[in-house]
Amino acid sequence: MKKLLFIYNLNAGTGLLKPRLADIIDFFVKSGYEVIAYPTQGYQDALKKALEYQEQIDLLVCGGGDGTLDEVVNAMAQRETKVPIGYIPAGTTNDFAKSLNISRNILKAADTAVRGIPFACDVGRFNGEFFVYVAAFGIFTDVSYATDQSVKNMLGHLAYVLEGAKRIFNVPAYNIKVTYDDGVIEDEFVFGMVTNSHSVGGFKGVIGTDVVFDDGLFEVLLIKWPKNPKELNDMIGALLLKQVNEEVMYSFQTSKVRFAFREEVQWTLDGEYGGSHEHVYIENQKQLLEIMIRPSTYEKLQGSNYQVSFEEDAL
Repeated sequence: MKKLLFIYNLNAGTGLLKPRLADIIDFFVKSGYEVIAYPTQGYQDALKKALEYQEQIDLLVCGGGDGTLDEVVNAMAQRETKVPIGYIPAGTTNDFAKSLNISRNILKAADTAVRGIPFACDVGRFNGEFFVYVAAFGIFTDVSYATDQSVKNMLGHLAYVLEGAKRIFNVPAYNIKVTYDDGVIEDEFVFGMVTNSHSVGGFKGVIGTDVVFDDGLFEVLLIKWPKNPKELNDMIGALLLKQVNEEVMYSFQTSKVRFAFREEVQWTLDGEYGGSHEHVYIENQKQLLEIMIRPSTYEKLQGSNYQVSFEEDAL
């Protein structure tokens, strides 16, 4: 019998996993797996368990939010013996799951985890650590996680922009030198993110819809410090329309990027605190992660014009 290590966080999101836990494990067993189930006990526990587990396994399934997934991916990147990862999204935002069209329905996601197709996608390396889909700093870094969920549900993308706009004159401008594949940029910025996702902080299309997940390239968005009301309006308008305004933004693709700040700046990695850094080097680890996805999604990903459908199929 094949072996499956199931690492799950019962505290993720609104507690969706707990009432379905027995059904999930029963489904895994009926699918032909011997299941080793482990509930995380705190911060970084998923990473520790996935890294230290020594028995041979055929599949590692992660249940929880983006932070739990981030820990499991960090562990798998460091393991000598790598296996595909199944993901049951049960967090608040579930950005990575949305981007790869993994169902919000717990049992449908469990089905994809064991019966799907392994897809080799890119992950990022951030000063030696790994992240799944986004590394960010500045004004909008915690907006999507600090904004009340009911407000986001009602206003959607607009809530993201409005909450950030309220803070615009209360945050510092960061003088940064950015070095990437095609050149060097020096300017003052209020926000920056390096991403490989259609959805960031629960908001769809922030970086665009033509993201390719296995091309070895990141999408980078940098927002300049608005020096006057017109530039502020241009910034807000661009965010509302989900368009890049070259007057107030830089947007480019790159396989690696280096940030040099004049002081330590706080970062988030996949929505979790990523530390304060004066120098940051981010490199795309092409196709490092194998994650289980739906066969229909896998077929779409083989084409160059794949655009996520953001299925809303929770029951």
